[in-house]
Amino acid sequence: MTTTHTGPRAGRRQWLGLAVLALPTLLIAMDMTVLHLAVPALTADLAPTGTELLWITDSYGFLIAGTLITMGTLGDRIGRRRLLLIGSAAFGVASVLAAFSPTALTLILSRALLGVAGATLMPSTLSLIRTLFTHPRQRTLAVSVWMTCFAAGTALGPVVGGILLHQFWWGSVFLLGVPVMALLLATGPFLLPETRGERAAGLDLTSVLLSLTAVLTAVYGIKHLAEHGPTGTSLVWLATGGVLGVVFVRRQRTLTHPLLDLGLFRNTTFTASLLAQTVTVFAMSGVMFFQGQYLQLVLGLSPLDAGLWMLPAVAAGVVGTLCAPLLVRWIRPAVLMAAGLTLGAAGLITLTWTDSDGGLPVLVAAFTAIQFGLGPTLTLTTDVILSSVPAQRVGSASALSETGSELGTALGIAVLGSVGTALYRGAMTDLPSGLGADAATAAGDTLGAAAALADTLPAPLAGDLLSLARAAFTDAFHGVALIGTALTLAVAVTVVLTLRTPPTADTATDAA
Repeated sequence: MTTTHTGPRAGRRQWLGLAVLALPTLLIAMDMTVLHLAVPALTADLAPTGTELLWITDSYGFLIAGTLITMGTLGDRIGRRRLLLIGSAAFGVASVLAAFSPTALTLILSRALLGVAGATLMPSTLSLIRTLFTHPRQRTLAVSVWMTCFAAGTALGPVVGGILLHQFWWGSVFLLGVPVMALLLATGPFLLPETRGERAAGLDLTSVLLSLTAVLTAVYGIKHLAEHGPTGTSLVWLATGGVLGVVFVRRQRTLTHPLLDLGLFRNTTFTASLLAQTVTVFAMSGVMFFQGQYLQLVLGLSPLDAGLWMLPAVAAGVVGTLCAPLLVRWIRPAVLMAAGLTLGAAGLITLTWTDSDGGLPVLVAAFTAIQFGLGPTLTLTTDVILSSVPAQRVGSASALSETGSELGTALGIAVLGSVGTALYRGAMTDLPSGLGADAATAAGDTLGAAAALADTLPAPLAGDLLSLARAAFTDAFHGVALIGTALTLAVAVTVVLTLRTPPTADTATDAA
């Protein structure tokens, strides 16, 4: 493959700058999953209500998804390094507040502040990578390192959380952010350049409010739909989010300096890459939502053991992601992405061979293939997104890339989660005799409820209930894996058809 080389090669300072940018990326990704294992401990300490516990878990992701577009545009205008340093300081303060929260409400507010601070860091890091690395091959390698940290952080969150919770109190999982952000604040001004977009106009506050409320209401509606089904409440939230989204888009078309640069979507390469990235994350996150439950509630592993068994998949993802910059020298990005997606689809279809009695080797092998195939694909889609836009619009493009990933994660868990739940409930029909009506309803709702109920029943009845529930959940897991396989293969075909020509600096400028 012949590649056009543009821009000078990066030196030691640029690579040190990448190391500084990679650490907070690893931390932000870990913060998305590290809390999961701490929920029992903080519940015993803070005694939150069911609604408060929901917001403790979700406020971080909600605020990241809702403010990424705003922060990407803000970085274009006030300076990406300045925004990164402001966000780092805020992230460190919020981490301390979360660690020592005396009440559930304080923890909710601290998690929300962490989400807003995280939204300032993610597009800023990608934008600065584009500025630091102008040489195409080096930029691809830099993006692969960034994506490796993001993927590894997500996977390592439960493992690190389990180790910390084994030694310390639940708040210790948040203190990981303090030394990392202190390092970034100390070295960032010396290693990172200051860049901004050409537009100097202030933010349109109405657009900011519309963007935030549209995303938050839509995601909340999806989560409510997944938990309670198509009720009037969930439909109202979804409709409200949709209407606000339409109003937001219409407003952007009338502004001289819009918050969201809709012109980016006229670039076919950008749009196709963003769509491929979002759908891939959608399929991955939906399947991974069931992975943890399968390991713990079906196979009976502890949270820490479940995390440790996923380390081979983490290693495969790291190796695959770091191999992408080497392979892309000889293979067209579209072909390499399609091959990775096909391997990921093979791993997803392999999940249908798991059973409720002992599918651990199959599961580990399947997720190893998934991570090895889809890790490089997400790296290359991110690289293509950055390469397909001119430098002055990279902040907006980075924000849209991260927003697509966040929304893909939320939608994958909500939509595929609701599908899997429906499949489970449909299979829980012939319950063992001897259960009361309320107990039967609870056991037929979720696998977790069935496992909790089994602990209170005599041995023969408990065994029959658990066998039925685990088999039903495994079948639901298979159904979700099949949907993920179909989506991943569809993305592979789309990539081959739409990304035939790799973007260059010239085409990125022309696309503007």
